[in-house]
Amino acid sequence: MIQDFITETEIRILIGFGFSLLAGIIIGIERESRGKPAGISTHTLVICGSMVFTFLSSQVDPASTTRIAAYVVGGIGFLGAGMIIKGGRDIYNLTTAASIWFAASIGMAIGFEYYFLAIIGIVVCALTPRIPHFQKISRRNGKKSEGANAEDDYTQPLDSD
Repeated sequence: MIQDFITETEIRILIGFGFSLLAGIIIGIERESRGKPAGISTHTLVICGSMVFTFLSSQVDPASTTRIAAYVVGGIGFLGAGMIIKGGRDIYNLTTAASIWFAASIGMAIGFEYYFLAIIGIVVCALTPRIPHFQKISRRNGKKSEGANAEDDYTQPLDSD
């Protein structure tokens, strides 16, 4: 009786959700540890949602799997754009918006069952915000920042990370 309910497809879905949940938690913990607005819940939901849309796309219309995937990319881009805040010369949450967009790509990789690609994506997404920023290092050392407007005394970096 249980064999009728749990088929190969259901096992693939369970693996996808488990992997997506783990990915969202790993990336979300990194973002929350830095006090960013999008954390575990947001990243987990974006990854799981992207996985579901992608998996459904591959099952419902195997001849045209990229159609729904393209809408996922656009929709997540819209979500990320709503997170970016500009105040004067300062721009905030740019890296958070990028992490949401990147998280969707991880969810898509899981949905298409490219698990190795998803693992590499998780590592990159969790470690990239930890890379030191040269402008911040220069400012700490009292050196002039050489950003896009080198003639200005100070150019605010595009991200507040």
